Amino acid sequence: MSFLAVSGGYLLRAKERWNISYEFFSCIRRIFIKSESYIYIMWAKIIAGKLWILMGGKMELKKEQSNENLKYDQLSIELQERIKDDRKQGKINPYRCNDDMVIRRNMNHDKPNLWRPAFVRDIEKIIHLPYYNRYADKTQVFSFYSNDDITRRALHVQLVSRIARNIGAVLGLNLDLIEAISLGHDIGHTPFGHAGERFLSELLQNETGRFFNHNVQSVRVLENMFARNVSLQTLDGILCHNGEFEQQEYRPHFGKTFAKYDREVEDSYVIGHDAISRLVPLTLEACVVRICDIVAYLGKDRQDARIAKIIDKNYQFKTNKIGAENAAIINNMTVDILENSYGKDYILLSKSVYNDLKTAKRENYEVIYNNKKLEEQYNEIIKPMFKEMYYKLLDDVHNKRTDSIIYKHHIKFINENLQYYEHKNYLDEEENQIVVDFIASMTDDYFIELHKYLFPDSKYKIEYKSYFQ
Repeated sequence: MSFLAVSGGYLLRAKERWNISYEFFSCIRRIFIKSESYIYIMWAKIIAGKLWILMGGKMELKKEQSNENLKYDQLSIELQERIKDDRKQGKINPYRCNDDMVIRRNMNHDKPNLWRPAFVRDIEKIIHLPYYNRYADKTQVFSFYSNDDITRRALHVQLVSRIARNIGAVLGLNLDLIEAISLGHDIGHTPFGHAGERFLSELLQNETGRFFNHNVQSVRVLENMFARNVSLQTLDGILCHNGEFEQQEYRPHFGKTFAKYDREVEDSYVIGHDAISRLVPLTLEACVVRICDIVAYLGKDRQDARIAKIIDKNYQFKTNKIGAENAAIINNMTVDILENSYGKDYILLSKSVYNDLKTAKRENYEVIYNNKKLEEQYNEIIKPMFKEMYYKLLDDVHNKRTDSIIYKHHIKFINENLQYYEHKNYLDEEENQIVVDFIASMTDDYFIELHKYLFPDSKYKIEYKSYFQ
C-alpha cells in the first residue's frame, strides 16, 4: 500500500476523531502529500499541534451533532458474535412456542400442515375477518383530522408487527405467532381511540356494573362474535397486550390453560384495569408484542402530534437514553431489549432504558394525550354522542325493532357469520353487550353517519379539520 494511501486514511480517521474543521484538515493533508517518508507523519502531527497552539485555538472546529434525537445505539460486539455463532451451530431457542404446541378449543379443526402452519392459520383468520377492514378508519390517537399522514389503527398494528418480528427474529421466536398477536391485538377497539373506549366503558358500567376494555373486546370478537377457533396462544397474547402497563421485566406464564385464560377474561369484565394490569402472557412471543406495542406508538404519536399541530414542530422532548423521536426510539429500544433478553426465558429492559421509557410515556401524556383542546372536543362532543346512540340502540334491541339499524347492520351480520361455525343465536346475548359490540365495531366515519341518521336535529356535530386549514 502506498504512503499516500496510508497517510490519507490516517488523516481521515483523525479528522473524525478530533472533529477538525475542513480547512484545518486540508492544511495538514498538504503537509502529508509533500512528505516522502514515514517519519514525516510524526512531524506532521507535531506541526498540527504547534499550529493549533500558535493560532490560539482560533481555527474553527467542526460543530458536533449533539442532538440526542439522532443517537442510534448498536448491539455490543460480544452479543453480535454470540448470535452469529449460535446461528452457525443451528441453535434453536428452547423457550420459543413451536407450532406443535398450539392449543385450540376444537383441536379436531384447523390442524396445521406444511403449507399452512398452526399460527399462519391464526393470521389468516384475523386478516380475513370483516372487522380487520375497519382498522383503516379508526382513530389511533388523533380524531377530527382529514389528513392521510396521521396514523390510523391499521398502520399501528402493522408497526407493532414489524418491530416485534424484528426482535423475535433475532431472539429465535415464532414469527407467525408474533404476527398473529400483533395484527389482532386491536381488532375490538372502539372508534375515536381511547376516548371512545372510556365512554363506552362508563355506559356499560352504569347499566351492568361491568367494564369495557378493548383488549378484552378483541378476544370477544374472535371467540364469541365470529367463533374462529383461534389458538389459545394468540388469544392470550391479544388479551395480555395492553401497552398502558409498562414493565421492566416480562416473564411469561408458561403452561397457562384455557380455564385460566377464561377466568382472566371474566375478571377483566368484573374488576377492570386492576385485573388487566396483572395479566401475564403465556408465551415469550406475547411478551415481545406487549413491549413493542409501546415502542410502536411512543415516537409515532409524537410525529402525528406535530402534523396535527398539537405541539410545536420545534418542541424538544426530554428523553435521551432511548432517544426522543420515532426512529431513534425504535432502534434504541430494540437494541436494549435484545442486549438484555437474548438467551433468556423472559424479556428484560435495562434500568436506565426502563426509567427513560416511563419518562417518555409521562411526557406524551402531559403534552399530547391530555391536551386540553383535544379533551374538550372529546368530552363536549363525542361523549354525549356516545350516550345518545347507546340508549337509542339499547331501546331498539329491548323492544325487538327488527327494522332498526342495529338489527340490519349488526345482529343479522353477526348471525350470518356465526352460522358457518357454531349453531347459536347472537340475540341470546345480553342486550347491553349487543349494543357495546355494535358501537365498538364502528369506524369513526360510520359512527358519525349513524349519529346523523338517528339524530338529525342533534346539537352535537363533528367537524373535521380539512386539508386546507
